[in-house]
Amino acid sequence: MNLTIRPMTLSDLDVALGWARDEGWNPGLDDAGAFYAQDPGGFLMGWLGTVRIGCISVVKYGSDFAFLGLYIVHPAHRGKGYGKAIWDAGIASAAGRTIGLDGVVAQQDNYRKSGFAFAHKTVRWGGSLRGLVTTRSFVRPIEVTDMDAVLAYDNKHVAADRERFLKAWLAPSPSRQTEGYFEDGTLRGFGTIRRCVDGWKIGPLFADTPAIAETLLATLVTPAATDMIFIDIPEPNRASAAMARRLGLTPAFETARMYLGAAPALMLHEIFGITTLELG
Repeated sequence: MNLTIRPMTLSDLDVALGWARDEGWNPGLDDAGAFYAQDPGGFLMGWLGTVRIGCISVVKYGSDFAFLGLYIVHPAHRGKGYGKAIWDAGIASAAGRTIGLDGVVAQQDNYRKSGFAFAHKTVRWGGSLRGLVTTRSFVRPIEVTDMDAVLAYDNKHVAADRERFLKAWLAPSPSRQTEGYFEDGTLRGFGTIRRCVDGWKIGPLFADTPAIAETLLATLVTPAATDMIFIDIPEPNRASAAMARRLGLTPAFETARMYLGAAPALMLHEIFGITTLELG
């Protein structure tokens, strides 16, 4: 039976995120809609007849950048060459763009063989937070009227404009909340917390200073109480790692941020937590 590869429907993406859950990647409970909003054609599913056997996402942000994730072949169909075919289709779908990814350790050599170059480690920190002092000073929920300010701030910290994703990510959700830090009417940081299969994830967490990042973090985790908290920190942001360690989190696993093409110049000292490993 021949492999066919075609764009996912939203229900296909739910299946792919279920596979991600089975791999231990701990996706959010309400990720699919926001992911899909950015680039519905960026999610590909491999099929054998009527059976889904593998997937990849290469989500496009404009004409110059894309981010690769959700590269999974179902365990029953590994070792048969299907993964390479799905990979090639994903890479081809973003032709002419720089492509980023956060690669698990086991796959990093394969990514290098495909032309990806190492930029830095991304470390997932997790645990129950301790020692946070919650204050609402300068912090409030992001509202629709804040969108222009949030988009402008976000664009300083990511490789390309992602308005469609961000509008969906910030929309009201029972499992996701975003807070902003405003000083004299100016946005100086924002962060999102979302409920996941296991505990909660923080991401993004962008801020002008470590103190602002910690203030946002303290507010964001209020609904999480004593649950497990996870945050994916770019290793060059040593202030964020130090904050995580001081607050009781420990490294859970690491990935490598890699790029095919010219690596973007990111303000890593203001990226205290990336948004997601799947979409960058």
